[in-house]
Amino acid sequence: MTTRWKLSDMPTQAGKRFFITGANSGIGYYAALELAKRGGIVVMACRDQARGQAALERLKREATGPESAASEAELVVLDLASLASVRAAATAECTRNLPLHCLINNAGVMAPKQRLETRDGYELQFGTNVLGHFALTCLLMPLLERGRASRPEDASRVVTLASIAHKSGKINFDDLESERSYSPMGAYQQSKLADLMFSFELERCLREKNLGVVSLAAHPGVANTNLFHAGEVSAAEKLGRKFMGTLFDLFLNSEQGGALPTLYAATADSAEPGAYYGPQGFMEMRGGDVGPAKIAPQALDQKAQKRLWEICVEETDTKLA
Repeated sequence: MTTRWKLSDMPTQAGKRFFITGANSGIGYYAALELAKRGGIVVMACRDQARGQAALERLKREATGPESAASEAELVVLDLASLASVRAAATAECTRNLPLHCLINNAGVMAPKQRLETRDGYELQFGTNVLGHFALTCLLMPLLERGRASRPEDASRVVTLASIAHKSGKINFDDLESERSYSPMGAYQQSKLADLMFSFELERCLREKNLGVVSLAAHPGVANTNLFHAGEVSAAEKLGRKFMGTLFDLFLNSEQGGALPTLYAATADSAEPGAYYGPQGFMEMRGGDVGPAKIAPQALDQKAQKRLWEICVEETDTKLA
């Protein structure tokens, strides 16, 4: 169902706690900003301490309004390209034992020109976008369960950011780390397909375990963020401008617009567990309407979902309790 869901439609988030990766810029920042304006307590998980602190101070200036909980916003230093960093940040959060009502797996790496590796030796995009978020989700699950217990009327949520790029993706189980052959966009497409498959399999596992937590996915369209202009993806931008000229910009979503599907999945009463949301404009690149996004057939392969899940469990040494 397509809906003209606007920021003004967002219900109050007073008393809810949100953990958002990559919250220092782009879609992550604007999601954190709007949640804080509506009373949500946001934990901004950022890789770089200085940039994260600057974003936190900016949010406290900009998140104004009668419901604002900006004064309660926090910064957590978290590098998804390091499983040790993920464990340390999650352990610190669990030690505090504060209820968590929504985890937004937003941060990502997009198409570096050369094959790079995480601290643990995984291809950077798969290691960061997939393994890092998998481990974080599993490790924070006890807090999400506490969030449900603190608000029995609301299921806690995990929102994972996918991409329209998943439609061209393929999970190469014989070379997940792109060691034999590396394509910047191919590796990115694989990681975003894996994120979507993770979201679907997570929902199945959560439903089976009856934890009171639900999983949803969202994508921003083609958002005009730093991520889009970085690395090899600039080739896609050049191609678009070659054929469309300045009209290409008309099909780019703003950072604020790109955050709408995420916010819908994280807060809307009408958002369905296990669903995937995105903008409903031209080719899902942009648009004010939010609705179910198109899912490539390969993302619905349940055997592949389970196989990918098992690989993530083994590689990260984490699993759902």
